[in-house]
Amino acid sequence: MILTAEVPLEMAGMRLDQALAELFAEYSRSKLQTWIKADRVQVNGEIQRPRTKLEGGETITLDAEAEVVINSEAEDIPLDIVYEDDDILIVNKPAGLVVHPAVGNWQGTLVNALLNHDPNLETLPRAGIVHRLDKDTCGLLMIAKNLMAHNSLTQQLQERSINREYLAICRGRMTAGGTVDEPIGRHPSDRKRYVVRMSGKFAVTHYRVEKRFTRHTLVRVKLETGRTHQIRVHMAHIRFPLLGDQVYGGRFQMPPACSEQLEIELRSFKRQALHATKLGLIHPATETYMEWEQPMPEDMLRLLSALAGNEK
Repeated sequence: MILTAEVPLEMAGMRLDQALAELFAEYSRSKLQTWIKADRVQVNGEIQRPRTKLEGGETITLDAEAEVVINSEAEDIPLDIVYEDDDILIVNKPAGLVVHPAVGNWQGTLVNALLNHDPNLETLPRAGIVHRLDKDTCGLLMIAKNLMAHNSLTQQLQERSINREYLAICRGRMTAGGTVDEPIGRHPSDRKRYVVRMSGKFAVTHYRVEKRFTRHTLVRVKLETGRTHQIRVHMAHIRFPLLGDQVYGGRFQMPPACSEQLEIELRSFKRQALHATKLGLIHPATETYMEWEQPMPEDMLRLLSALAGNEK
């Protein structure tokens, strides 16, 4: 499979092997080094050494080979398939489903379900998954079904051309929408958490108000970048944490003069109120724009109904 990528100007001065690790992050550094040494990588049509310095703007061609790269087992886990063809798969991930196997969750993940649905995905990095949703975030997720599609979707993510919109219920009443342009990095003492910090990675989140309640707000969020926990971290940073967020939401407080129904819904909602509602991309094969939209799940709709009846 011949894959191509254009070197961004911000990578000027970077070594070829370093640039490859970022442009084709779905492959290990050792595999990329092996392919460079085997003359399977060209820069503007010419073979180059791993330490060749790039100027930016070059076209890199990678002759990648398919091989089994996933060792997870296939499991018969139901998938809510929104769209599928020979190149891409769009699924509606439920809250509670882990995307990638990891410590504590080696089975029962989306990867296990995908391998059962299509065994050929074992030859793709992360079984074709090119982006992720947190375990307790629900909604639309895209999967590549071959290397060509994987490269295309990965490049679209790098170019920030994928349209990803979320619906979130935040604590606090917003007066207007806005943009959070703050870098995100790991928490200095808690490696499982992320925070806004100057040494972090560039991150931009746009949000607008969909509906206001007395002490909560339904917002539509559009991602410009895709950092880990980005929406949760940015909303908490501007003091409108996601309702139900067990990590970034702070201490739970019941609103005053709360109805019985709203109290039941708030106490039972144990995940961040975040739903990936819209996904748009350029199809890797047809090069046409495609877009899907998925309504909020029942638990978030019940929560909104309770808020509407108590916090007008």
